[in-house]
Amino acid sequence: MASNVETLIRGAVVKGIGKVADFNRKRLPRPTDAHPFLTGIHQPMTEELTLEGLRVEGEIPAALTGRYLRNGPNPAAAPDPASYHWFTGAGMVHGIRIEGGKADWYRNRWVRGTEACAVLGEPVPPGPRTEGGFDAPNTNVVGLAGRTFAIVEAGGKPVELGYELNTIAHNPFDGTLVGSYTAHPHHDPATDEVHAITYRGDEPNKVWHVVMDSNAHVIREEAIAVSDGPSIHDCAITTNYALVFDLPVTFSMKMLLAGYRFPYAWNDAHPARVGLLPRKGSGASIIWVPVEPCYVFHPANAYETADGKVIVDVVAHETMFAESKRGPDSQKSRMERWTIDPVAVTTTRAVIHDHAQEFPRYDERLTTRPYRYIYSVAMPDGESIEWAMADTRLFKHDLAQGTTAIHDFGPGRHPGEFVFVPRRADSGEDDGWLIGLVVNMNDQTTALVILNADDFTGSPQAVVNLPHRVPPGFHGNWVAD
Repeated sequence: MASNVETLIRGAVVKGIGKVADFNRKRLPRPTDAHPFLTGIHQPMTEELTLEGLRVEGEIPAALTGRYLRNGPNPAAAPDPASYHWFTGAGMVHGIRIEGGKADWYRNRWVRGTEACAVLGEPVPPGPRTEGGFDAPNTNVVGLAGRTFAIVEAGGKPVELGYELNTIAHNPFDGTLVGSYTAHPHHDPATDEVHAITYRGDEPNKVWHVVMDSNAHVIREEAIAVSDGPSIHDCAITTNYALVFDLPVTFSMKMLLAGYRFPYAWNDAHPARVGLLPRKGSGASIIWVPVEPCYVFHPANAYETADGKVIVDVVAHETMFAESKRGPDSQKSRMERWTIDPVAVTTTRAVIHDHAQEFPRYDERLTTRPYRYIYSVAMPDGESIEWAMADTRLFKHDLAQGTTAIHDFGPGRHPGEFVFVPRRADSGEDDGWLIGLVVNMNDQTTALVILNADDFTGSPQAVVNLPHRVPPGFHGNWVAD
C-alpha cells in the first residue's frame, strides 16, 4: 500500500498532467465525419423512461422472476466528438422486470456520477470516488449478495443501485475494497468466491487479484508486478489459478497528454503473455507463459486438464486500438482455444471459429470445469476498423462436435450480448434460455428476446417489445429475485 507521501506526490502529478491534457484537448483536430459511437445505432438516449405493462409476443417462461439488466456508455452531457471515446461515456443501466409470465416494467437510469448529476441538477450520491477519475461505471451491472452494482475497470469505484435502478451510493463493497475493481468478476460455484483481475491507470507497474466472499466483501487484494500499464479487461479462473491476460494494449502517456479520453493503444514493444497465478499464492509466485501477440477482451470458460495444462477459450483480436482513438478497432477476431502448459511454458492457439465475434458467454454453473457450449455475437468481418455492431447473428459453438449453429434475427436487427439462464438449478448444460437485447434499426425499436438455448435456430420463446432504440452497450445479466 502506498505511503501518504507517495499518495500526495502521485495526486500532484496526476493533477498536473490533467491540466495539460485539458489544455491540449481543445486543440485536437476536428473530425470530418460523424462520430461512429455518437450516431446511428450508438446515438445516446437523452432521457430516462419508465414504461409499464410491456407488450409481449410469445410466452415468457413462468420460472423467470427477476430483472434483465444491461449497462453501457450514454453521455449525459453532449461530448466533444474530437476527444470522445466510446469507453468513456457515463453509464446508463437499462432494466426489464419479469414475473408471472409478464414484463412488468422497463427503466433506464444514468449512474449518478459527476456528469449526470450536473445535467440533472442533483447532488452526487454519497460514497468514495476516484479523485478526478471516472465515477459513472458504464461497463457491467451485476447482482452480488442480493444487491446490484454498476462496475467498471481502470480505477472507477463500484456504484450500488436500488432494485428500480436508482443510485444508492458509490460503494466499494462496504469499504472492503481498497484499490480498483473490474467490469468482469467471476463467481466460482465450488467455493462461492468471486475473483477478478484489476488495474489502475495511475499505477502502471501493478495489477491486482481481488477476491470477494459470499457477502460481496473483499478478502484478498494481491499485487502482481507488470510493466507499461497493461489494459486487462477480463480474466478467467480455474480450480487452482487466476489467469492474467497481459497483452500489448498499454497506457499511452502521449495520448493522455494530447487530450484523448481513453489513453490506451496497441504497443508492439510489450510482450504478450498469460499469467497463471495460484489463487492463494503471492504475486511473486505467478507463472508467466508467452503467447503470440494479440488482444483479448473476453474469455469464455477455463479449466485444467488431468496432466496439469490450462485450457481457456477466448475471442482473440489480431490487434486492438491500433488506429482508432474513438473506440475498439479490430478488423479481425476469432474464437480460439488456448492450451497453456505451465511446465513447458508454452501456449498453443487453435481456431474454434474463424469469423469476427465478441461477447462470449457460457453456462456459468460450469466455471472452472470442462464444458461444451459457447454463445457469442457475430461482428462484421473486416468491413470497418471501428465496431459497427451491424451483424444480425448469434453463434452457438458446440465444442464437442466442432460445429457452430447460427441464429439470424433478420435484416436490420442487431443483437448484443446474450446471457444463459438455466431452466432449473439442476438443469443440464444448454437446458435453459438465452436472454438479450436486439436493436431493430428498421423502426428504431428494441426487443428483449428470450431464446430456447436447446432450440437455438428456432423461433424465440418470447419477445418483449420496447418502443425505442436502446444503444448497444457492453454487458448484461439476468438477476433473479
